[in-house]
Amino acid sequence: MKITYHKEGDYLIPDIVAPTNGKVNIGKYGHLRLTYLKEHRRGLWTELLMKGTLTEHLKEIDDTANARVETIIKELAKADNTPIYYDGKMEQLEWVGKMNGYKNQAEEIIYNELIYN
Repeated sequence: MKITYHKEGDYLIPDIVAPTNGKVNIGKYGHLRLTYLKEHRRGLWTELLMKGTLTEHLKEIDDTANARVETIIKELAKADNTPIYYDGKMEQLEWVGKMNGYKNQAEEIIYNELIYN
């Protein structure tokens, strides 16, 4: 097996990538969906598992939920004239509180739309 290297500064770093063995990392929303399917939609969980599409389903839910949360937070902040990134024009704790509120609202929407249906 031949290993290739790339140079970073004065060092040669090996180009090694760990094999995934077909494993896909699912995030928070994918895990929430998995728990919901196991506990409340056992038939759908079994069907997805038997078809081999459960991981794809969970990854799709996670990706979609993350994108939707981000979009909803931006929309809520824009409607309230709050900057997405802290710019120093308001108290920092006030800004953090608003952004946490927007995230909580966005997650409630996502839970109802994607996770628990």
